[in-house]
Amino acid sequence: MYNVGNAGLTFWSPNVNVVRDPRWGRITETAGEDPFVVGTYATNYVRGLQDVEGAKDPLDPNSRPLKVSSCCKHYTAYDVDAWQGVDRYHFNALVSEQDMLETFNRPFEMCVKDGDVSSVMCSYNRVNGIPTCADPNLLKGMIREEWDFHGYIVSDCDSIEVMVDGHKWLDDKGDDASAQTLKAGLDLDCGNFYPDNLKSAVLKGKVKEAEIDRSLNYLYVVLMRLGFFDEIQQYKSLGKGDVCTKQHIALASQAAREGIVLLKNEGGALPLSSATKLAVIGPHANVTWSMLGNYAGTPCRFVSPLDGLTTFGQVFSVVDHVMYQQGCANAKCDNDSMIFQAMKAAEDADATILFVGTDLSIEAESLDRTSLYLPGYQTQLINQVAASSKGPVILVIMSAGGVDIQFAKDNEKIRSILWAGWPGEEGGLAIADVIFGGYNPGGKLPITWYKNEYVDQLPMTSMPLRPVDSYPGRTYKFYDGPTVYPFGYGISYTNFTYELTSSPHSLLFNLEARHHCYPQNYTNKDQDSQCPAIIIEHSECTYFINVEVTVHNVGMRDGNEVVMVYSAPPPGIDGAPIKQLIGFQRVNVAAGQNVKVNFSFNVCDSFNIIDAAAYNLLPSGAHKILVADKSATLEVSFDY
Repeated sequence: MYNVGNAGLTFWSPNVNVVRDPRWGRITETAGEDPFVVGTYATNYVRGLQDVEGAKDPLDPNSRPLKVSSCCKHYTAYDVDAWQGVDRYHFNALVSEQDMLETFNRPFEMCVKDGDVSSVMCSYNRVNGIPTCADPNLLKGMIREEWDFHGYIVSDCDSIEVMVDGHKWLDDKGDDASAQTLKAGLDLDCGNFYPDNLKSAVLKGKVKEAEIDRSLNYLYVVLMRLGFFDEIQQYKSLGKGDVCTKQHIALASQAAREGIVLLKNEGGALPLSSATKLAVIGPHANVTWSMLGNYAGTPCRFVSPLDGLTTFGQVFSVVDHVMYQQGCANAKCDNDSMIFQAMKAAEDADATILFVGTDLSIEAESLDRTSLYLPGYQTQLINQVAASSKGPVILVIMSAGGVDIQFAKDNEKIRSILWAGWPGEEGGLAIADVIFGGYNPGGKLPITWYKNEYVDQLPMTSMPLRPVDSYPGRTYKFYDGPTVYPFGYGISYTNFTYELTSSPHSLLFNLEARHHCYPQNYTNKDQDSQCPAIIIEHSECTYFINVEVTVHNVGMRDGNEVVMVYSAPPPGIDGAPIKQLIGFQRVNVAAGQNVKVNFSFNVCDSFNIIDAAAYNLLPSGAHKILVADKSATLEVSFDY
């Protein structure tokens, strides 16, 4: 009926699970380890899919038209797929209320409240003993009532079957399991349990017809908002000619360029100005489908790295001859039989570009990693090619999760390192554009790149974000140990400096009758405050801190920079994050110029902490505002 018969109008995307563990196989689908970043991504992703241009928001959100229906998944605390015998069909995630509120649920809450998503998908796993698709507190209580959700809740495919056969939840069979999930708030079963069992459940008195009608109402309202029965007039004329346009291809290339992160660039090795002979080496040097990751549609076209470098070099006359050697047969790189020919190519080249990394045979849905090292003989390939090279070596990592490449970071022969992720159909052209200087990279890492020793210190199944016993903390918010590259890292072909100002510098809250001071646990037992914190839900919280960041480009090239602003709580609060990201914005700054970037932060949204009892608190005392790697800081104080 729509999309020329090739697709429907509902798309079960985006994945908004937070990356808690670097071994997770589905990192490719997500926006990283920071819940605020993931929630912001989710909100914009959903708005991009759903919002009908020119349509006004009606008084009744259930009548707001939808371009297509988006779905935020997988709710919740889902980030173990298959690790050392533990799989998502049997895993029970033991999660504190503190971590649920602060990390796992925050992107979903933003997706519902800010994105007004029309669907949420529950996950396979249990949370604290209860399958997510059968938990009325998570579904009816939180999503629909507390967050005021307008749409339908759907199971991940065959989740009810997983409840019965995998989790053996309450030893329920078909009709009991279907009744449990329907009553909990699951409106649509991606599977056969509802069609096969709900009639029986009604006849046995386990489900009321009114409960089925309620869920049908949610489903059909979304269909009506989509124009499924009467169409949305402004989309009737769309056809095949509106797919794969020049604008679409240009957008795919732009997305790939903006996502590339420059990790190392010793002596300004990049951008390459010219190379008479260029060696292009590695198992990812000529890939196509591997650049897409999973859940990808049919691309308009592919530009592999080899094609991109060859085309760019010829068009702009910066390369006379390209020599290609695979180095390894594939990403697994099971043997070293192809390394010698790669070394010979590097010996004869003015510059060598190595393309290595992972693909869906290494990290994917139902396939978590056990190591952060590069697969197989890839490390040997890199070291031997670098040792043999005549000219500078550029290393390009194509992966979803981080990899431990400390050896390459320390290798003086490897002058530059780029992370391209899995950059999509135009990835090869985008990488060439960066390497030859047509585009100045400005991307930042959305995840911490840990050393491999980190994952040897804790099992993937340990859910706490904060350090527990001998286990280290997780993500940049709770781990300050050694890394290969930290969250938010990324350099440029130019240099930036910052100036930071705010208004006001301090706030005095007038406590009203509904307020009361809330105690804090301090690491220093002698530390005390007359009023350590207030509970945020007791406050209207209309206070804002306005921050202006001046970004100076002090280099010789125009560049773009992602300005990342963090808050850090007063020191000494037990269990508080080291810092938390509260705002970010990409800006273009010409060489020798500056740009002012303004942020307005709601005090309760941006300077809060969640305590061990899951209270959302605003601590008193001196908070810090940090930009990027602490290159600019200032203090703001709150008193009661």
